[in-house]
Amino acid sequence: MPDKVAIITGAGSGVGKAVALAFLREHYTVVLAGRRRELLQQVAAEGHGFASTSLVVQTDVRDPQSVSNLFGRTRETFGRLDVLFNNAGIGAPPVPLEDLAIDRWQAVVDTNLTGVFLCTQEAFRLMKVQEPRGGRIINNGSISAHAPRPNSAPYTATKHAMTGLTKSTSLDGRKYDIACGQIDIGNAETELTKRMGQGVAQASGVIAPEPTFDVRHVAEAVLYMAKLPLDTNVQFLTVMATKMPFIGRG
Repeated sequence: MPDKVAIITGAGSGVGKAVALAFLREHYTVVLAGRRRELLQQVAAEGHGFASTSLVVQTDVRDPQSVSNLFGRTRETFGRLDVLFNNAGIGAPPVPLEDLAIDRWQAVVDTNLTGVFLCTQEAFRLMKVQEPRGGRIINNGSISAHAPRPNSAPYTATKHAMTGLTKSTSLDGRKYDIACGQIDIGNAETELTKRMGQGVAQASGVIAPEPTFDVRHVAEAVLYMAKLPLDTNVQFLTVMATKMPFIGRG
């Protein structure tokens, strides 16, 4: 059997990089998508030692033409797609809701929600006609899909919306043998979460440090979801730092 083919968005850093390297270790063929080509190329070089195939496609998930090019390159090069990990996402400055600039709101919505929708559309178009038919879509949700942090309206709104999109994708994909699930991550240790050790705002108004956990456990969880047969699906999976303030947040 040929290696399975996976597209990972936001693959140049953080969770996306960790997942991409985990897939390459398992001998998936991995299409690395993201806005910064140099970071994608570094991940591809790091994964070269696993004797797996990778393809770098510079992609802006907010742009329909860029997304179409990503999936077109994947189809032309490898002939199919087995897994899509919708991971690309951004946040906004933690300012009071009433002070947030509309362009910052729109940037988060365009990346975190519209970008996932565009990638999902293209995945459907490919997965439903390939042989064998079907595939799996895994969406990167967040603890913020369940409970917000202070001053996080754009990010929280898009992650709540991600849950609805995951459910709709899961339902609409059934007739094409397309499975869809969501992983909700809390405080995985990446460049973006290093500040948590020094303290972040809590719902009570205090600033308090929060624990993090090794991002490799996220990668292992995504890989577990991806390797299931298509008649089995993890609909929602939460992986988080055990002592982070989520259960009982607020």
